Amino acid sequence: MNQPDRLDPAAELQRLRLVQARDPLPDWPTRARRLRALEAALSQHREEIGAAINADFGCRPREETDMLEVFPSLSAIRHALRHGRRWMKPRRGMASLAFLPARTELRPQPLGVVGIIVPWNYPLFLAVGPLVDALVAGNRVMVKMSEFTPRFSQLFAELVARHFQPDEVIVINGDASVAQAFAALPFDHLLFTGSTAVGHHVMRSAAAHLTPVTLELGGKSPAIIGPSARFEHAVERILLGKLINAGQTCIAPDYVLLPRTELARFTATAREAATRLYPDLASNRQYASIATDRHYQRLVELRNSAVNAGARSENLSDAADRPEQRVLTPALLVGVNDDMPVMREEIFGPLLPLVPYDTLDEAISYVASHPRPLALYLFEQDQARIDQVLARTHAGGVTLNDTIYHIAQHRLPFGGVGPSGMGGYHGEAGFRTFSHMKPVFRQARLNGVGLFNPPYGKRFWRLLEILLRRG
Repeated sequence: MNQPDRLDPAAELQRLRLVQARDPLPDWPTRARRLRALEAALSQHREEIGAAINADFGCRPREETDMLEVFPSLSAIRHALRHGRRWMKPRRGMASLAFLPARTELRPQPLGVVGIIVPWNYPLFLAVGPLVDALVAGNRVMVKMSEFTPRFSQLFAELVARHFQPDEVIVINGDASVAQAFAALPFDHLLFTGSTAVGHHVMRSAAAHLTPVTLELGGKSPAIIGPSARFEHAVERILLGKLINAGQTCIAPDYVLLPRTELARFTATAREAATRLYPDLASNRQYASIATDRHYQRLVELRNSAVNAGARSENLSDAADRPEQRVLTPALLVGVNDDMPVMREEIFGPLLPLVPYDTLDEAISYVASHPRPLALYLFEQDQARIDQVLARTHAGGVTLNDTIYHIAQHRLPFGGVGPSGMGGYHGEAGFRTFSHMKPVFRQARLNGVGLFNPPYGKRFWRLLEILLRRG
């Protein structure tokens, strides 16, 4: 069953609203069936998914698609299946002391119809991750796929149409004008993953309907190598986080803060690590291409402008760039400054600036004086220093002594802060994002609230004084 190439997003939203109104609180078997339908779509069509994403990129290693997209997607579904029934249960408790014996409840209620806007860099996981959370919360969902991954976007639309009932999940494909119209629809919640610049436009569009938004943006995520770090380990893990998907990862380390005395050592160690991770880079099919010509050219210009302004580019391989395949040789940038575009813009590619510091306080101040990033990575063994960095910096999420992995923890919310986003999802945090936790106050049959009714007299004032003293 193929989904039509062109659907009217506004008409589809209205249709899903009507259906959701007839079943506003799906039971657990219904939610579980929808999650298993998504699981089947991924499990049964894993080969097709990998091939489509590879074709869109020009070269996206199958290993990276399986490890970074298929695995976390299936893991998120299975986590929701294990815990979703419990998340649905009302949270009951006692009322505040002054109102006993009344009771309170928090009843999770689906928001209704959720919109999800998916970027191109991880088109499977960044569609499925929020989709899982919206489905386990009992919503119906519309997903706008990226026009920059046309083969996978079409395949995902076909898989959803094949595995779901037509009034549960709708996939919309189309260009930037379709995305703009999608963002302007009056969803009950809208989740956008993408650049900070586009996030401004999405939020403005959503504001017209007071649509609540979750924005997963980006920014320049720093990696700090502390004075007591295991240096070789730090270099390898930073490079791994930077070079998987050729750096086209929203939480990839964007630049490195390291002791000034370690600059030469970092360069030598990084070259050894890159050669070990990606041997024979000129013919290595496990190193991803840059996804589009425009993005490739942007990265070349970032590198060249830095060099022209006085920075030094240190290639981590003897292999040359391959523009015809959009393969960019990974490189360190030494001698950068904040006036360079490469230090003002999120890089989103295999270029890694090195920023030396003389004291850890200097490194902390540097991070704190810049826009708050989506991720922060700290390599350090001394707990006092770790606590110092955590206390004095802001970031959407943190991984200590490694990179990337905080995004894969179902018990941790994933999201940004300030310019890197707002709101979060994953696991129970995602369930709550796409639910209204409806508060209910249940008055007891026998209660004392009538003692505070007018006309107010001496008894009222005596009781009020007691309340004011005891809170």
